[in-house]
Amino acid sequence: MENLPSDGLSLLVLTFVLGMKHGFDADHLATIDGLTRYNARRNPRLARYCGTLFSLGHGAVVMAIALGVSAIAGQWAVPAWFGLLGSVISIAFLIALGSLNLAAVLRAGPDQMVQPVGLKGRWLGNFRQVSHPALIALVGALFALSFDTLSQAVFFALTATWFGGCSLYCLCSACC
Repeated sequence: MENLPSDGLSLLVLTFVLGMKHGFDADHLATIDGLTRYNARRNPRLARYCGTLFSLGHGAVVMAIALGVSAIAGQWAVPAWFGLLGSVISIAFLIALGSLNLAAVLRAGPDQMVQPVGLKGRWLGNFRQVSHPALIALVGALFALSFDTLSQAVFFALTATWFGGCSLYCLCSACC
């Protein structure tokens, strides 16, 4: 924790900047673009709001996770072995994903585009062509159920709790 910002404002700025970086992930942008292009033909008015709807669904899940973790953070102490377990799990997932993607590259012909490998593409395949605002928000929410999004939300919620919890996010103590 000694490498973390030492005040709440720095944490908020860091959270915002890393959230913006996360928002520019290629899978997020490609999905929003695909939903927008699909709806540009079917429902042009809805197409204008695909990014906003995706973001609302995504943000709702992130906020729910962060608030849930903040609520239990004061009552739970992280075991010492948890850091090692997190590292082992991360390394295992990265090796597995890297191996699957390398195998996909090696299987593809020189003139073929490599298809991404992963559960997200399989699970969300039917959601690439949705034309209802709630379903577009649901796609954003489902994208939030990924390891990188959840781990960032948990990390920032725990750190915010360390800085004072809900009062860090509120301008007045009456809203908490």
